[in-house]
Amino acid sequence: MQKFYKKPIFIIGIVVLIIVIYFLFGRSKKTTYETVVVQKGTVIQEVSVTGKVKPAENVDLAFEKSGKVAWVNVQVGDRVRPGNVLVTLANGDLAAQLDQAKASLEEQKAKLDELKKGTRPEEIQIQETKVENAKKDLIDKIQDAYTKSDDAIKNKIDQFFTNPKTNNPKINFAINDSQLKNELESLRTAIESVLTTWQLSLSFLTPASDFNSYAKTAEQNLSQVKNLADKMADAINSLFATSNLSQATLDTWKSDISTARTNINTAIINLSASESTLLNEENQLALDKAGNTPEQIANQEAKVEQAQANVKNYEAQLAKTILYSPISGIITKQDAKQGEIAAANTPIVSIISESQFQIETNVPEADIAKIKVGNSAKVTLDAYGNDVIFEARVVKIDPAETMIEGVATYKTTLQFTKEDERVKSGMTANIDILTDKRDNVLVIPQRAVTSRDGEKIVKILENGKPKEVNVKVGLRGSDGNIEILEGLNEGDKVITSVK
Repeated sequence: MQKFYKKPIFIIGIVVLIIVIYFLFGRSKKTTYETVVVQKGTVIQEVSVTGKVKPAENVDLAFEKSGKVAWVNVQVGDRVRPGNVLVTLANGDLAAQLDQAKASLEEQKAKLDELKKGTRPEEIQIQETKVENAKKDLIDKIQDAYTKSDDAIKNKIDQFFTNPKTNNPKINFAINDSQLKNELESLRTAIESVLTTWQLSLSFLTPASDFNSYAKTAEQNLSQVKNLADKMADAINSLFATSNLSQATLDTWKSDISTARTNINTAIINLSASESTLLNEENQLALDKAGNTPEQIANQEAKVEQAQANVKNYEAQLAKTILYSPISGIITKQDAKQGEIAAANTPIVSIISESQFQIETNVPEADIAKIKVGNSAKVTLDAYGNDVIFEARVVKIDPAETMIEGVATYKTTLQFTKEDERVKSGMTANIDILTDKRDNVLVIPQRAVTSRDGEKIVKILENGKPKEVNVKVGLRGSDGNIEILEGLNEGDKVITSVK
């Protein structure tokens, strides 16, 4: 055993073991720090998005109303200018109405000229004749009102009374409603004297009479006759056929009373219309005799303006049957065919501008606050790779959100700053929008900044030992750097990791 301890291999093993134990347990551990030197530089903030190239102007044209296509003037690929006629619908009826409206306008203008010249004696004489004719017509309508009333009472209603012309007329059929029976008998008693007095007064009616008085009396008398006829209709309509009253008789009664009511209503309508006509003609005659006032001329001028508006209305409707090109561009869609019906509000012609392309993209809510109109951008197109860079500028940001897969985004439009024939509609664009830039500022990596209790903290290496300092940060760059406003000096060593 002692010989074994003295062997060289044993001694070497002991030495190795001692060395391993030293390195594992006896050697002190040393901490190393990775640092960056605080120095001045540029911090750039960009928002990177993708979008689609579209024409700066892209117009889809449709008719407001459906109609038959009468004429097609363009095809896909044609170049057009503003005002060029593209497609026309059949519009002969509107053209005729427009001609009629123009004729009416000329008529109103002629009347205005006549008013300004004044009323001629022969025109006054014509108006006087119209008044006389209106008086004669009103006389006829008043007399007709009496005739129809007399016929309704004596030939239609009196068949339901016993002793109808006496002071004690009686209903000659059974009525369950005693109140209605008494009203009918009372009304028949009163109407007899009405008809007698009315007939007598009409014998004195001439064109020189007071038509207002006669017409008012006729209206009142018609109202009483109508009231009696209406209540008699209620009584008749409440009856049912019995062994003492056949259905045929009942139907005849209903027909008679219906005829009476119709005649009375007709007389009321005719009388009212005739009164209105006479009043209008008399007013016109008075105006003619008084001469044309400034108000009349102004009224006619208003009619002229109304006629002009009517002309413009038909011109507008006629214009809606014609599609004009609003821009200079190229036809990219043309679905109209002569003779077919074009549906309303369905685009049939599309035009894109020949130049000035723009890009539409949707910026996430998290980035939209960084972007404003006027920001410059660098754009690459998939068709030409990352080495070909185009310049663009933000020209519009929609205020309303667009939801895409549950995320709020905002449509942002950029326009190329230079025309380039390589740019085509529909190309995919990769966009880096420069939202902010700070030159000659203190810069460190963002990963070196931590937060604690609302404070921003950076560890620096001072005399070989770490030290925490509070800092105030500024712009965060898209490349991972951040601007330091306070707390660090140029040349400081900032710890970025510890090993």
